[in-house]
Amino acid sequence: MITDFSDTSFLCALYRHQENTDSAITYRQTMGQVLQVTSLLEFEFLQSTRLQIWLFAANRKRGYPQKEADKMLLDWESDISAGKIKFLTGDTEAVHQFAKSLSLRHTAAGGHRTLDVLHVATAVHLGAKNFLTFDARQKKLAKAVGLKTPL
Repeated sequence: MITDFSDTSFLCALYRHQENTDSAITYRQTMGQVLQVTSLLEFEFLQSTRLQIWLFAANRKRGYPQKEADKMLLDWESDISAGKIKFLTGDTEAVHQFAKSLSLRHTAAGGHRTLDVLHVATAVHLGAKNFLTFDARQKKLAKAVGLKTPL
């Protein structure tokens, strides 16, 4: 059982300075456990970072440069090596089935993206009490299934 499970907005705030960085860092310092993630959450974080490189290359008003992304990814790998991040596994089929039911009940009214639904379903499946997100729609979905959203 875990206490906290995050989405990509929380990870991005930890690894790249932005509006929510101070809140993310402060919360992480008080968590009382290492940051626990799944391979899916890691993939979305890595993919979103790489996408920002492409966006920046196409239009310098969007995304961020390779150097900034490289620093984020280096810090991520460093935290993994230092044991500050723990990878969790669960029953993927059970998560997908629960995600399907969440989608059926909440997406038409709430506009939830696929990965957002999967992250919330994963948090519930893993027994998390808190869902860490800065995304307003995802926060509503997390609250709807009984997760606390302390940020």
